[in-house]
Amino acid sequence: MAFLDRAARTMFLSEILAGMSLTFRYMFRKKPTLNYPFEKGPLSPRFRGEHALRRYANGEERCIACKLCEAICPAQAITIEAEPRADGSRRTTRYDIDMVKCIYCGFCQEACPVDAIVEGPNFEYATESRAELLYNKEKLLQNGDRWEREIAANLTADAPYR
Repeated sequence: MAFLDRAARTMFLSEILAGMSLTFRYMFRKKPTLNYPFEKGPLSPRFRGEHALRRYANGEERCIACKLCEAICPAQAITIEAEPRADGSRRTTRYDIDMVKCIYCGFCQEACPVDAIVEGPNFEYATESRAELLYNKEKLLQNGDRWEREIAANLTADAPYR
């Protein structure tokens, strides 16, 4: 009986027809992949991308030079120098991040008491040399200005879970 069954399947090409029907079913479905450079997938509010320094609404930078981010960084990628101002507060004169050393752990963002340093939503920042991955204070503030709306929305969305 098994021989006749196998012979009938071979003669009527049932395996090929079953395979072709499966192929045609998948051919007309919505594609599960994205055309990457033109379509981008959704990112979690907790996504850790390119670093940024934020400012207050009045334009003053948030960093108070407490150096907690420098102390907690396991890769020692952050370097901060600070000096006191006339009003008695401290502000950074130098804030550097070596993005080659950074392991994107997010500890700097968690340690910051004023949400000054954050890891933003940008993940497309390829460079042609390693020197371009040494971020200084001006570059970090530019990133913060560029991504402030998305960063604020992500922090608001994540706030109930912090």
